[in-house]
Amino acid sequence: MDDKHRDKMLGLGRRMFGGDVTFIKGAVSIDTLPPMEFGEVAFAGRSNVGKSSLINGLTQKKNLARTSNTPGRTQELNYFEVGVEQGAPVFVVDLPGYGYAKVSRSKVNEWVKVIKKYLAGRANLRRVFLLIDSRHGLKDSDKEIMTMLDEAAVSYQLILTKLDKLKVVDRDKIVEKTQAEAVKFIACHPIVIGTSSEKGWGMDDIRAEIAEIATN
Repeated sequence: MDDKHRDKMLGLGRRMFGGDVTFIKGAVSIDTLPPMEFGEVAFAGRSNVGKSSLINGLTQKKNLARTSNTPGRTQELNYFEVGVEQGAPVFVVDLPGYGYAKVSRSKVNEWVKVIKKYLAGRANLRRVFLLIDSRHGLKDSDKEIMTMLDEAAVSYQLILTKLDKLKVVDRDKIVEKTQAEAVKFIACHPIVIGTSSEKGWGMDDIRAEIAEIATN
């Protein structure tokens, strides 16, 4: 997007996430998902990648999404509604984390089934933001999810979390390395966003992306 349009989306994104953010529901199955009233974006990532902290950082509300040191705590598809006041309503969906979850294998398999059904059945799903821990880069489990998203023809974008935990010289390197991997996947957005929930880095970039999605 050009500079003028980007500035417009940055402003709209700030207003959207600075206004009311309403928790709609925690869905435990496809049958309990809310109606597809308008577009939605989803956040996915390995357990403990910092997904809840990032959602809280986007909304500037400390306890909107639950954070935990216990992997696998988020076991529902948590729906939030933003942008209603600005005439750009969108659902923000916090998906269950994958990998390292201290739950039974049968529970993990059930999660996978639900997520696959979700990806295939939500015609209003505009983008999945896939979070990657910048300290570790892309893992095999991340690439498996990327392949699944490619096969489902769902647009997705990589977000590097916890950049503040890296040395300054390593930050650009991991962004470039991840971007080089991203272009190998057909449904992956070519631009990788580097973030730090603690420092607020990259929050405006994500808000602008969601504002663009909500208005198209």
